[in-house]
Amino acid sequence: DTLNNLTMQNESGQNVDLYVPRKCSYTNRLIPAKDHGAVQINVANIDPSTGLYTGEATPFALTGYIRNKSEGDMAFTTLVQESDAKAMSS
Repeated sequence: DTLNNLTMQNESGQNVDLYVPRKCSYTNRLIPAKDHGAVQINVANIDPSTGLYTGEATPFALTGYIRNKSEGDMAFTTLVQESDAKAMSS
């Protein structure tokens, strides 16, 4: 039980692990360190009233598995549309 509570944190409580695994934004699969086909794409956030870049970005990670099946474009488009719909509703 004590092993589950161990985390690599510094004195200020920040996570300092050397490797934090990523998850695919589309399939929620873990992206292993050796997946050289995986990509992370940062999409800029814009202000809806002015159309200008806000200085922030939303990251999307896709596994090599999805890209290898030629579904990367569809997955990325779906993720961006869902993110845009959430941003517009709030």
